[in-house]
Amino acid sequence: MVLSNDIGIDLGTASILVYIKGKGVVLKEPSVVAFDRDTNQIKAIGEEARLMIGRTPGNIVAVRPLRQGVISDYHVTEKMLKYFIQKAVGGRSLRKPRISVCIPSGATEVEKKAVEDATYQAGAREVAIIEEPVAAAIGAGIDIYKACGNMIVDIGGGTSDIAVISLGGTVVSASVKVAGDDFDEAIVRYMRKKHNMLIGERTAEEIKIQIGCAYKRPELVTMDVRGRNLVTGLPKTITITSDETLEALKEPAMSIIDAVHNVLERTPPELAADVFDRGIVMTGGGSLLNGLDMLIEEKTGINTMIAEDPMTAVAVGTGKFIEFQNGYRGE
Repeated sequence: MVLSNDIGIDLGTASILVYIKGKGVVLKEPSVVAFDRDTNQIKAIGEEARLMIGRTPGNIVAVRPLRQGVISDYHVTEKMLKYFIQKAVGGRSLRKPRISVCIPSGATEVEKKAVEDATYQAGAREVAIIEEPVAAAIGAGIDIYKACGNMIVDIGGGTSDIAVISLGGTVVSASVKVAGDDFDEAIVRYMRKKHNMLIGERTAEEIKIQIGCAYKRPELVTMDVRGRNLVTGLPKTITITSDETLEALKEPAMSIIDAVHNVLERTPPELAADVFDRGIVMTGGGSLLNGLDMLIEEKTGINTMIAEDPMTAVAVGTGKFIEFQNGYRGE
């Protein structure tokens, strides 16, 4: 067997990343599928489909088949997985790949089974399901097999997973359905309430990335935002500041802080001491929200840092998980 075909898939609400052993992350695309309602045919998958969100005629819908980290549309997810696996592997693989897929730590057995079935249907020879915080820890370069506690806060698009990991397993964990998408929604709500202005999901995401913050920035940043005035119904442009986003994002940010507190409260004292020494590691796209690490540090009193490449940590960890398992099985 010359070609290694161990694949790790980070099945996220916002994007799907595919990791191939020896090659790293080979694919990163939004988990969006556009299909024609009338014929039930898939029109576009990934980035091409994302650009269609909010811009399609009646018969074509752009959907996210994964909601809050779990499958909401089984049939579409299976097609999407098949497409991404083929795109990543290409036509050169003769054997079916071994695939490990990660899911949120709070997923039920039924949800795990759905992911497993969809992956087998998409052409896997063997499927390993791995919990997101464990994958994130491996991807962030933490040796999870040591007997000491590490705390991971993984903030994705649909869920935030917080866990304390020791000896290769999760000791305490919490999964909250508050993450990147909720930051966007909070901005949409704020703009409507405060400025009588309607903006779309994509604009809200741009605001979050450009000037969004969870902790007061040293200097004020502003951005021009275009949307529809709800009073006149006409397009309008206004300038908003980073302090306004701080106010808008306060509620979802505090939900994540509460979940971190909750996990720390349930952590056994020895491991809590380890976490205090080693700090909290943040992964996932949501961890890039300006100042979120400082907010967690301020509220918990524990040194908090963002992993080197937070966006791909989970995918890399999921791929390496197979290697770890093989190593431990002596393959």
